[in-house]
Amino acid sequence: MNLLPPAPSSSFTDDLTPAEREAFERNTQKIGTELFEQLGDDKPHILERRWWDERLLAWSMHDEALKVSMFRFVDVLPMLNSADDVVEHLHEYLGNEKNNLPSGLRMLLGTVRRLPFTAPAVARAVRLGAADLARRFIAGENVPQVLAAAERQRKLGRAFTLDILGEAVVSEHEAEAFERAYIDLIESVAPKVNSWPIKESIDQDDRGLLPRMNLSIKLSALDSQFDALDPQGSLLRAGSRLRNILRVARAQNAFVNIDMESYAKKDLTLFIFEQVLSEPEFRDFADVGIVIQCYLHDAGRDLQRLVDFVKRRGTPIWVRIVKGAYWDYETILAHSHGWPVPVFQRKWQSDANFERQARFLLKHSESLRPALGSHNLRSIAHAIAAAQHFNVPAKRLELQMLFGMADGEKVALVKQGHRLRVYMPYGELLPGMAYLVRRLLENTANDSFLRAGFVERVSPNLLLRNPDESAQKRRTVMHPEVVAEKKFAPPIANEPPVDFTIAVNREAMDAALKQVAEEFGGSYPLVIDGEFITTDEKIESFNPSHTTQLIGSCSSAAAEHVNAAVAAAKRALPAWHNTPVVDRAALLRKAAEGFRRRKFELSAWIIAECGKGWREATADVDEAIDFCEYYATEAEELQREDGVDVPGEENRFDYLPRGVVGVIAPWNFPLAILTGMTTAALATGNTVLMKPAEQSPVIAALAHEVFRDAGFPPGVLHYLPGKGEVTGAALVEHPNVALIAFTGSRAVGLKINARAAELSQSGTRNVKRVIAEMGGKNAIIVDSDADLDEAVLGVMKSAFGYQGQKCSACSRAIVMADVHDAFVQRLIGATNSLQVAPAEDPASSIGPVIDGESRDRVLKYVAIGKSEAQEAFAREVGPLAQEGYFIGPHIFTDVKPDSRLAQEEIFGPVLAVIKATDFNEALRIANDVDYALTGGVFSRHPGHLDQARREFMVGNLYLNRSITGALVGRQPFGGFKMSGIGSKAGGRDYLLQFVLPRTITEHTVRRGFAPNLPSTS
Repeated sequence: MNLLPPAPSSSFTDDLTPAEREAFERNTQKIGTELFEQLGDDKPHILERRWWDERLLAWSMHDEALKVSMFRFVDVLPMLNSADDVVEHLHEYLGNEKNNLPSGLRMLLGTVRRLPFTAPAVARAVRLGAADLARRFIAGENVPQVLAAAERQRKLGRAFTLDILGEAVVSEHEAEAFERAYIDLIESVAPKVNSWPIKESIDQDDRGLLPRMNLSIKLSALDSQFDALDPQGSLLRAGSRLRNILRVARAQNAFVNIDMESYAKKDLTLFIFEQVLSEPEFRDFADVGIVIQCYLHDAGRDLQRLVDFVKRRGTPIWVRIVKGAYWDYETILAHSHGWPVPVFQRKWQSDANFERQARFLLKHSESLRPALGSHNLRSIAHAIAAAQHFNVPAKRLELQMLFGMADGEKVALVKQGHRLRVYMPYGELLPGMAYLVRRLLENTANDSFLRAGFVERVSPNLLLRNPDESAQKRRTVMHPEVVAEKKFAPPIANEPPVDFTIAVNREAMDAALKQVAEEFGGSYPLVIDGEFITTDEKIESFNPSHTTQLIGSCSSAAAEHVNAAVAAAKRALPAWHNTPVVDRAALLRKAAEGFRRRKFELSAWIIAECGKGWREATADVDEAIDFCEYYATEAEELQREDGVDVPGEENRFDYLPRGVVGVIAPWNFPLAILTGMTTAALATGNTVLMKPAEQSPVIAALAHEVFRDAGFPPGVLHYLPGKGEVTGAALVEHPNVALIAFTGSRAVGLKINARAAELSQSGTRNVKRVIAEMGGKNAIIVDSDADLDEAVLGVMKSAFGYQGQKCSACSRAIVMADVHDAFVQRLIGATNSLQVAPAEDPASSIGPVIDGESRDRVLKYVAIGKSEAQEAFAREVGPLAQEGYFIGPHIFTDVKPDSRLAQEEIFGPVLAVIKATDFNEALRIANDVDYALTGGVFSRHPGHLDQARREFMVGNLYLNRSITGALVGRQPFGGFKMSGIGSKAGGRDYLLQFVLPRTITEHTVRRGFAPNLPSTS
């Protein structure tokens, strides 16, 4: 099962009496009103930059679609290398919204379209304008600039904290660079600011002097493999770099604050923070802090955890509470995975929780030194009131705000004597556009306090209302509900993936691996008509991570066993067909529950027998569950009574099963695909002979056990492991097998199809049907304007996830020439940072290929690649090569589109990178192969994405994401050309391949009388 976190709860009990609470609220209102009155003295005028910025923000908010388009253009701008690119993207993003544009901008777009020679001037103006806007939110691009900004803030009575801009760290090289950048910044800035005169209002609190150099860092920037699945590995890598930073900070009298990021990183961040700061070297280091996000249900629990940590540690820490900056991401991710949403779904709830946790923080200010990050004057006023209520010394409370935002509020707070620190991002302006876009979105969001207070001029009385008041709950339209679009709503909710950020799930997986290891070496008989049959001929299954480790020994079916099973299946067919579809569907749902109940156990077997990592293995079980649920629902829908009646005639349309179905399954999705083909046949009333791949017979035996336990009749489903040339051939050639459902190689699939066609001409009464999924040579196009953080990670995941052993895997990256070198450099660094290890190791990113034959085939293509192209990267696996079937990932560049490396399916961790001059050429290269299964595009050019939708000829096209991991019902899977024969698995028409449609018409007139005619009276 997918274990979920404990129910949300707050660790702080509000012990105020009603009278105290009322007094508390009166004080909050009084403080807030005074702050608003102070704001009146600091209104910008037309000659100030702030006045123009407010006008810009007001204009951007008048149309939501225009706002999104504008911010997306700002986001892509750093990747646009030419004036033509800038102008083209301006038209792409803003052209459709031109009727809503100000007249000046509308005229500019029209002019540059009519007069192309003006493009360079327009592009330069756009870049300068964007850079100028970025300077409002980014404090500097180099140390002298940021020192000047810090000095200006100090003159205004404000302290500072620096944050180095940067998005995804995709390699250990980049993580090392961030470590060095953090250290260099401390060593460059600290000596300078430490020499400045002390400013008591910001340089000390009630306990003494504070470090003037204050740095905020992200732990994920210190480890490219930062992952809760591997907490010890993450501690080893990120912890080592954090220690180096803390040592330098201590030597330079600097403060280090750990920023909080997405929810998936939260508990790991807390774990590493606590582990390192519990060590003797750092136990007494007081100039360190961490962030807690109050839009999370967990905030109260996490603050209590930090109180307990400080009691053990003996030295206080700083805690900055904020509301959080990833609300949309967390909500969308949780909905898409079927997980509990970790953030509050209404803005008033986040505001109320911030106030609760502010009270908790101030109540425990001896242990948790309080810093509050907010621009909401109601929240700030409440915190100040809480500090007064709990008798917190005035200088102990620190307020924090972002650079470039809410300057009027900052002036008001400093005037009232509050200690204020400004969060100052530092880095290059154009590469920092992602940060800029987040700030713009924050300023202009519907639920933004700044928007309400300073643009829409909402009354202070409304802005200061208690968020817990029921009237406020009704009036406030804050975080919008995330609602799935109805254009394509699957009939089932997909099984939620296992969330390995939850410790209990990691523990369950570890326990299952240990339990399963004790069962290795067992024997598994054939199952025919409910009887267990042991044969002398065996298939031995070995662990590809440890090739001497026997997973199990399975009896191997000969032709006579196939004959017996077909006879039993044929006998069982009438009763099974006549079983009401609702009853068949109920059994499938019981099987789904069996898979769900045994999720970790079955995943452990998949890890051991097929070399899948933890997430890949549990996803395999999830997909099997989805197939059971989905085909049960679809079969019920398929068999609903249908027909068109007219007076004197009744018409019915229904479906018959095709008969006995032979399922020949692959090893790469040993449970999911086996289950999918089997359940589709069973749901539609067919009986099934289940032949697993020779590499994964044990998992198939356990799957058959789940179906038996669910209550499927003995003759309906049979387990027939065996060799392809014996068992598989007997299934294909048997005259009473009506349909073969096959997933595997192109060569075998075509042979099955050809043999079935021959047999259909040799006296059999039925045309033998073949459904075959046969692989791909899949490409991802990386456009010139792609987000390279996302493109590198998306290509790497698609190419090397499960060692490239997915029919959907990316084996070609087609990259625009102007980003080719940068993309390849980052891809190599990212790939080199992947951990090669046995599949049962939670740190493993690259496990073994399935067997020796696969290893030899991949090595053959590596040799071909060396002769045809440039081997840009090859990861050595060292002693692991002697332990298991390990091959490190390989990346080839200078690959010709018509070369073998670019045309032939490899089914291993080998990626061909092909350079393209433009998007049209990239599409031609992508389409010019025998296969048409999956493909992807990373681009921020709307026109190119539309062109890909029209012209990229694949069964599953993915835009700006990885190309593996299709979900049942959500992304029906399958291709054409040499990728497949038949329709898409997990889609609404898949079951139609397993049935024979028929129409039944009854003439109901008897001697001139027909029933149910309308009365004429």
